[in-house]
This record gives sequence, structure tokens and C-alpha cells, in this order.
Amino acid sequence: MPLPPPLVLGSVACTPPLAAAAVTVGNFDGVHLGHAAIVRRLVAIAAERGVPAVALTFDPHPASIVRPAAAPVPLTTPGRRAELLLALGLDAVLVQPADAALLSLSAEAFYREMLRGRLGGIAFVEGGDFRFGAGRVGDVALLEQLAAADGASLEVVPPVNVDGQPVSSSRLRSLIAAGDVAAAAGLATAPYRLSGRVVSGARRGATLGFPTANLAEVATLLPAAGVYAARARTGEEGGDAVGSLPAAVNVGPAPTFGVEASGVEVHLIGFEGDLYGRLLHVDFLERLRDTRRFDSAADLQAQLADDVARAAAVAGGQSAAPARET
Repeated sequence: MPLPPPLVLGSVACTPPLAAAAVTVGNFDGVHLGHAAIVRRLVAIAAERGVPAVALTFDPHPASIVRPAAAPVPLTTPGRRAELLLALGLDAVLVQPADAALLSLSAEAFYREMLRGRLGGIAFVEGGDFRFGAGRVGDVALLEQLAAADGASLEVVPPVNVDGQPVSSSRLRSLIAAGDVAAAAGLATAPYRLSGRVVSGARRGATLGFPTANLAEVATLLPAAGVYAARARTGEEGGDAVGSLPAAVNVGPAPTFGVEASGVEVHLIGFEGDLYGRLLHVDFLERLRDTRRFDSAADLQAQLADDVARAAAVAGGQSAAPARET
């Protein structure tokens, strides 16, 4: 069965099959500083060779097919991943549908059919831990051997270290899961983003003077429960389109109202309008405090006013004031 074609994001001139390209392959989840180092080198080599710089990534993550119970929750949607990679200077990002047929290809067949046949790879750039082919048996040594036989090249980029530890998607994921979105942003090329569809809620925030947009259809990892400073914008034009506004975001339950289910509620500071049904992008900047139960609605209202003031300061580029409530 032939493999389905990839979705091409970026230059339409990079639609496979390509005559020649500089290629990097990976999941690139979170698009962190290590990925950026690989892409920068790829772009430089592509310019030297006079060929497009192309990244091949996958949807869904191959781990969700081979070991679904242990597959990581993604940090980026395919569209967001491509947006971040293209911003680093790539000509195109090719999102290859991942299925059993693709993952059954041997390393040699993956190289021959995908990297050479579809992408025309004449130069490859990867990290030292790159693996490919069925069972992940292919490594950079094998890729170098296969490429050399075709007169192609491979450059291996060393890991990027921050605070003495290599930057990785798993490290990024751990920080976000712990709520340390500020530290995560220091390892990534952009603040961590959640995207979701605005749905109707219980309107508790509106009764307190702080209306919120309740997000559903969130496909990526939720940060730890807490209140965050963020910036938010709508993903579509028209209607009450939001450019980029500071926001205070509650992730998790609403214990003051006896709600145990986790949710994402976004208060857009300074916005008045109807966002129901709209796609909302939320970039997390800093965790302000834990969630907690308040003795009264008035106490919660006072805390929300403090949260909003601190979120506005952070989103405006200032340091947050000391937390009043933790």
C-alpha cells in the first residue's frame, strides 16, 4: 500500500517529490532550543547548496501507534509546530501521516522511499539521538553510511545545554506539567501555547466581574493546576477578533464552587465581546499561584482582582508583584 502524501506547510514549491533538498526529520515537539540549533544549521547548508531547507515531521506522534498507553501528550499541534519551525527560516514543513505502514518500513526503506525518493535529500542535519525505521533501529551512523553511498552528507548537531542539562522535549514536558511555564519558555523558541474552542460555561466569572472564555477541544498538555499570566488571541478573523491581549488563566478545578473537574478559563483583560465558538490561542508566561478554595465569593473576587493586576503586569513585560496568595 503506498504511503499517503505529507501535508506541505510553507512553500508550495516544496511539494514532493523534490529534486533536491536539505532535510531534517523528527517529531520536533515543543520546538525547543535544540531543534532551533538543528534548523539553523540546516538553513545554512541549504543556502550553501542552493536547495530548499525542509523538515519532515509526523502526525500523530509515532509513539501513539506503537505504544499508545505510554505515548506522551503532545506539546504542539502539527500546525503550531510548523508555524514555529517555519519562523526559524525553513522553506517548508512536511507533516507525514503516521500509520502502521509507515512505521513498518525498515530503516533502509525509509531512507530510500522517504528521504531520498520523496524529499530528494542531498544533505541531512540531525541530533545525535536521531532514530528512524521500524523498531527505531536506524541511527546517525546508519544514516551517514546510507547518505555517503549516494554522495549525500550528514551533519550531527550536538545537544544544547541549559543549566548543565540538555534541552529536550521530555524536559520541556516535565516543566509544563509542573506549571513552571516561565522556565519552559526559556528552553523553547516561544511561550507554551494552548489552543481551544470557546464554549459556554457556568458564567461564574461574569457574576464576579471577571468573565472568562472556557476552552474545549484542547489537544495538548495542560499545565499544572493554577492561575497563570498569559497573552491570548483568536485564531480566526472577523467578528470580535482579538489581536493579542493580556490574560489571567485558571487551569484546573474551581474548588470555591465545588467543581472538581479540570478546565481552562481565560479572562481577557480589557476585552468585551462574544467569543463563543471561536478558536482561542493562549500563550502562558508565568504561574502566579496555586488554585485554592476561598471562604466566600467576596474573598475570591478580591483575589481575582489581584490576579488580573499581576497578570497584566507580567503580560506587559514587567515582573510580577509578590504573590498575595499561594
